[in-house]
Amino acid sequence: MSWIKDFKLNVKKDLSFYGSDLSRPECVIAQKNNTLWVSDNRHAVTKINADGSQEQLGENGETNGMTMDKDGNIYLVDWMNNKILKMTPDGQMEVLLDSLDGQPLGPTNYVFVDSQNRLWVAISTRRHPWFVAAVDPQPDGHVILIDQNGPRIVADGILFTNEIRLDKDEKYLYVAETMASKISRFPVNADGSLGLKETFGPESLGEGCFVDGFCFDSEGNVWVTTVLRNGLMIIDAQTQEAHTVFEDVNESALAEAAEALATKSLTPEQMFACGGETLQLITSVNFGGEDLKTVYMGSLAMNKLVTFRSPVAGMPMLHW
Repeated sequence: MSWIKDFKLNVKKDLSFYGSDLSRPECVIAQKNNTLWVSDNRHAVTKINADGSQEQLGENGETNGMTMDKDGNIYLVDWMNNKILKMTPDGQMEVLLDSLDGQPLGPTNYVFVDSQNRLWVAISTRRHPWFVAAVDPQPDGHVILIDQNGPRIVADGILFTNEIRLDKDEKYLYVAETMASKISRFPVNADGSLGLKETFGPESLGEGCFVDGFCFDSEGNVWVTTVLRNGLMIIDAQTQEAHTVFEDVNESALAEAAEALATKSLTPEQMFACGGETLQLITSVNFGGEDLKTVYMGSLAMNKLVTFRSPVAGMPMLHW
């Protein structure tokens, strides 16, 4: 897949922006009719219609990760209140899970729905507030599976669980392991249990490459965001080599954050200072457009989405 090494984008020249007045647009879902659903911390979701008009749906909270089923229902996590919710296309909300075995959930980060309508939930850590898990990383992140047998933990020992997704054949559950700066994966058994964790790609994507969101293209390559480097990388499905497409690094702020992390003194202000000149804390990447070659990227600190055209199509999602 020689195109990967040749695929580079100039942050100033090759990226465009879409939407307006968005608030913490961490995650994006694209539909075939060019409707976008964007996470929002004022309501649950901002819907961007194909004509560019916007409307806010759902109840107040702080939506982080989202996924859509075949019927257009959105499953989302409330990062503020640590709940898993279901939202119908008209904005009706229902709480699906807010505790496990009698205990409140840890910081809920992402949710993914598969072809059997099972929900896979990423819990970043068992500690509250979530930021302590960035200051002092410990392998207490885990994954909850919700199926006909109810919710249960199927993976544990993860260094800050971020986005999770199944591949096209649903043979592996891939995990963005943020504080390990890598993508990990688990073999998926028929009953939903998981095999042993293995690394996909490099053991570390590099200094300051704290992975946040990712997705698959139609060739099985993994597109990964590096939140504090404001960047995008691609891990080749065949060679598992990683390639940087672009990044907008605030070198001095990132160096200060890295030094503070080494002494377990990192503050939220130091993390948010790592926004670049053009891009601020890029978190997610997804494919859209009728040909699945339009890329949309979310963030923690921008009021619009980042977008560009891809040389290859994305992997069609369940709702496509």
